Amino acid sequence: MADRTEGSITIAATPGEIMSVIVDFDSYPEWAGVKTAEVLTEYQDGTPAEVRMSISQMGVDATYTLSYEYYEEDAGLTWTTVEAAGAVKNIEGEYVLEPVGDGNTEVTYRLALELGISLPGFMKRRAEKQVIGTALGGLKKRVESS
Repeated sequence: MADRTEGSITIAATPGEIMSVIVDFDSYPEWAGVKTAEVLTEYQDGTPAEVRMSISQMGVDATYTLSYEYYEEDAGLTWTTVEAAGAVKNIEGEYVLEPVGDGNTEVTYRLALELGISLPGFMKRRAEKQVIGTALGGLKKRVESS
């Protein structure tokens, strides 16, 4: 798998409040930089297990299905690729949520992206950082506005 890129942001909310936004995959097109998101399967407790998403940015299209595993006590989640088509071959990542006091949480997003198209290394890293920036900025805005 490719090198990981990561970013962090502090959000004025508890890990539980943040996790409720993260697992609301149906709302991802509104804030997470994806075109569509559809929950395909759920765990027995109703938590999403597999989600199909599509993206279309800068003339690049991709569709992929991710499998999710959750950390205990709203500490975050990880994802791996079940299948992918288009510009993306493989995605692995995680959100890690750590309380930092005063009702704030430090959210770290880690991403490893393997593309199905050829891009120079610096452009791939820029794209990864853009994905992380969009996700973290969108998550912060969504959580803090609700």
